[in-house]
Amino acid sequence: MDPKTRKIVIFVLIGIVAGWLASFIVQGGGLLQYLLSGVIGAFVGGYLLDLTGINLGIKNPLIAQILTATIGAIVVVLVARIIS
Repeated sequence: MDPKTRKIVIFVLIGIVAGWLASFIVQGGGLLQYLLSGVIGAFVGGYLLDLTGINLGIKNPLIAQILTATIGAIVVVLVARIIS
């Protein structure tokens, strides 16, 4: 697998895991919803943590990315619920 394809696959898998974890906190379900909330949440979480200057202090980059995406996914789901 070439490196670019590998990065996309890892990003999608992180999105699915983050969406799944967020669903435990804010209730939700469905693989597509997990994927969408997790992938969008990865961008939102990264932006929010960078904007506020919060450092999670996690040395493992994969775990840090999953946690950041989960935080963003929770925000995305809550904002979507408020709007709808």
